[in-house]
Parts: sequence; C-alpha cells; structure tokens
Amino acid sequence: MTGFLIGAIITLLAAWFIIKNYQPQAILLLAGLSMLLITAIFFPEKSILYGQAKSVGWAGGDIFAFVKESLSTQVAGIGLIIMAAGGFADYMDHIKASNAMVNLCVRPLQMIKAPYLILALGYIVSQLLHIAISSAAGLAMLLLVTLFPVLVRLGVSKAAAASMIGMSAFMDLGPAVGTANLAAKHAGMEAAVYFARYQLPLAAGVMVVVAILLFFTARHFDARDGFSAAESERDRPGGEAITAVPGFYALLPVFPVALVLIFSPLIISTIKIDVVTAMIIGTLVAFVCELLVNRNFKTACQGVQVFFKGMGTMFTSIVSLLVCADVFAQGLQIIGAVDFIIQTVQTAGFGFDSMTVLMALLVCVTAALTGSGVAAFFSFSGLAPGIAGKFGESAVRMILPMQLMAGMGRSISPVAGVIIAVSKAGECSPFMIVRRTFIPAVGGMAAMLIINGIIN
Repeated sequence: MTGFLIGAIITLLAAWFIIKNYQPQAILLLAGLSMLLITAIFFPEKSILYGQAKSVGWAGGDIFAFVKESLSTQVAGIGLIIMAAGGFADYMDHIKASNAMVNLCVRPLQMIKAPYLILALGYIVSQLLHIAISSAAGLAMLLLVTLFPVLVRLGVSKAAAASMIGMSAFMDLGPAVGTANLAAKHAGMEAAVYFARYQLPLAAGVMVVVAILLFFTARHFDARDGFSAAESERDRPGGEAITAVPGFYALLPVFPVALVLIFSPLIISTIKIDVVTAMIIGTLVAFVCELLVNRNFKTACQGVQVFFKGMGTMFTSIVSLLVCADVFAQGLQIIGAVDFIIQTVQTAGFGFDSMTVLMALLVCVTAALTGSGVAAFFSFSGLAPGIAGKFGESAVRMILPMQLMAGMGRSISPVAGVIIAVSKAGECSPFMIVRRTFIPAVGGMAAMLIINGIIN
C-alpha cells in the first residue's frame, strides 16, 4: 500500500508537469529516479537493479547505473529500429518519394464526384498511407498539399477536410511505426507478425466505423455551420505545385515494409529481414534511383546524409523519451505500485478484460492531455507484460489496444501538433477541429475495444 501511494503521488506530479508543458523526458526520468531512490532508502530488501545487471557495489550508484542499462538496452534494440525508420522517412521526404506515393493514392479519389464519400474514403486511404509514412505530422502535411485542395474543390468545407486529415494517423499501424515496434517487443513477437496478424484484422473494422462516422459528422457540422459549397467557390484553394519525380518513386516508401512482410514467418520463413535491415536496403535502393535519375553522384551522396540526420532527430525526440519512460515504468514496478493495483483489481473481482480497458483508457487520456501518443504509450507500455502475466493472459491482448489508443487519443487533443497544423489550413481553432473529430474518434475507440475483445 505504501509503495502504491508513493508511486501514485509521483505519477500525478509527473502528469501535472507534463500537462503544463514541461519537457516530458526530464520529468519522467526524475520521477523514475525518485521512486528508485525511495525504494533504495525505505525498502532496502527490494532490488533496484535493471534486469540481470550486477550491482556496482553501492545502492546510490545502482540508481544511476539503472539509467545506463536502460539506455544500452533500448538504444541497441527498439531505439535503433525507431531511429532507422525515422531516418528513412526523412530521406523519402527529401527525394520527394513520399509526395509521389500520396499523389498516386489520391488520384483515383478525384474521379468520384460525391464530396463527403471522398472524405470518408480519403480517411481510409490516408490511414493506409500511414503504414509507409510513419510520421503522423509528416503525413498530414503531405495530405494538406494534395488531398485537401481536392476535397475543398469538390464541395467539402475547409474545416471538414482539415478534420479528416487530422485523423489520418488515427491508428499507428505498420512495422515502421515506433509504438508498433515497441508493442511487438513487449508482446514477444516480430513486428511483421504483430502488424499482419493482430493490427490489420482489428484496424480493418475500425477504419470502416470511423469512415462512416466521418461521413455523417462532416455533413452534419457543415450543415449546422451554414456551409455552402457554392458560396465558398471563390475561396477554394488551387493547391500547391509539387516537384515532379518519376512515377516509380511512389513505390520506394513501401519497399522496406514489403521486405519485412515477405521475409518473415508470414510468407518466406527461411529468410528473415528485420526492420532496420529493410530500412537500410530501402535507403540504398533509393540512393541508386537518385543517382540514375539525377546523374549527380555528389548530390546523391549528400542526400544520404538526411538519413543519418533523421536518425539523430529520432534519438533526440523519441528514443530519449523511450529511455526515460522505461526508467519511470520500471520505477513503478520496483516500488510495488503495479503489484498493488493488480492485487486490488483481482480482489475486487475485475477481470483481465476490464483491466485492459482501464489501461487503454489511461493511455488515451494521457495522449489527449499531452498531445503526444508516443509519450503516452511509452510511459505505460512497459507495465502491460507484467499485468498480463499476473492474469495468465497473452501480453498482446493488452498491449494492442493500448498501442492503438495512443494515436486515437492524439486525434482528440487540441494541443497535438497535427491538430494544430490542420486547424490553420481549416481556418478554425484546434478546439473546432476536435469538436469534429470527437464522435468518429470515440466511435473508433469503442469499435477497437469491442473487436479486440472478440477476435483476441
């Protein structure tokens, strides 16, 4: 009980600071170190070592060695995957391959003359694009240049089009996404298997529900706001010019995803290509394409540097957060807060399904308050395997809804970067965007939890 109270107080303080826009890495690290220090002082019978690490001979030193072990473990594992994926995404943006892929996918939608149907279908297309374009903000920016003008020209309000694009990464799907890779690690399986066998079947049903709700809510809010397609004719954007690149460049962003899926236990089990290897191969293939198209070896070599700069950016923003969140989560477990919650839930008669919903909602609320699905999921994902194990259940049953809920919570957060970005294009406040995304998002969340309970 004491450990739980201490952990709860520190967690609430950490949440307050993060909501007040303090740097989450520093707050989570300090919170985790505080719990380790309290454990070392008041509960000396408990080990504060990281995993199988050996003591440095002094409890005070073990606390800081804990951070070093977490850094070594995370950077060498999931951190490297996240950095490679981020570097590849930046390189695809640099050579305009991401633009080519979005253009290719958006073009068929232009042939449909039903604006709100295109809006609904546009969500499905953009959600599928997120499998290859791992950055939610990056995908939204591309769609604002390509799909947004199409929707507005066809008669959808700017606010409706912007709101749909704000939900383009409603679910973080695919082996290139950092949260999905971490979830696969906690579930004890390969990213390709997690994506194909668990994410896709669940996401398919959710996408249909969200698309239908987007169709009706967009039409409802446009009518309620007095939007008239005819009156807005003069205000419709003409779209921005996009640098032309060869059509086959559209295939480059999905090339690593295809490699990971093909050379995995799903299709060809004799050869295994992991995410990092696939990203490196994809980058080299893109480099050769750049060399053949532009015929400038020096410029092509300079372009590859974007890949490594992207890796560094991901370490600064995401991997550092992963390490600090790991220290925080481990601190909660070591001080005994997690064990107390599990015992209380079991004593009260709550089952595993109820606990899964509670954990998923915790991630959702955190993402909505902070605007970061990554921070929310990284903060609590480390708890899922232990909780599932206590109930004798598979970790993937809990980690999957938690991981998907992180992106879902971001879509209803007025402080999320992607919501703020699309609100400018929609010429309205982020709160007006969230007002439009709320019903489709809540419907998608409910569908996700129900479908997960049925199929998993």
